[in-house]
Amino acid sequence: MRSAHAFVICGPTAVGKGCIIEQLLLAVPELWYSVSATTRHPRPGEVEGKNYYFVTPERFDELVAAGGMLEWAQVHGEHRYGTPRQPVTEKLAAGRDVLLELDLAGARQVRESLPQAIQIFVAPPTWQELEARLIGRGTESEVERNRRLQTAKVELAAQDEFDYVIVNDTVAQATAELVQIVRANQ
Repeated sequence: MRSAHAFVICGPTAVGKGCIIEQLLLAVPELWYSVSATTRHPRPGEVEGKNYYFVTPERFDELVAAGGMLEWAQVHGEHRYGTPRQPVTEKLAAGRDVLLELDLAGARQVRESLPQAIQIFVAPPTWQELEARLIGRGTESEVERNRRLQTAKVELAAQDEFDYVIVNDTVAQATAELVQIVRANQ
């Protein structure tokens, strides 16, 4: 059986990770996308098991205590998010490549527990472009945008920690680079 790989995708807010990942999964359908667990309630349109696994804080605590989370974090001091370990390890053991979309803290945790994971950072072409994309999507208040941009500075400063850095000039170009990295490591 071939050796499977875990691919970690990380990058700052509004860099286009979601769009690139969506296109990657169309181009490389054999990749298994890891769904995270969260203690927050579903937003309109979100589907259990597709967008997230929605769990109670108590169940999340149980998973963490039992070592059932590959990585996890508390976000904004309120809700917790994490990657359930069992589905990831089962897919890898079965020879299936796994894709994880994580923040910087999660990527660092996975680096500790799965050091063989291939870590890919998605960067904006410029800081100004990142700001424009965040403002353009119009989903955050000014306070929230500023908080996200502060976090983005920290994330961008850490991009040298990653195995690959893809600059998202366009979704098509970034996806093509990502597909090439995945294919080269399969």
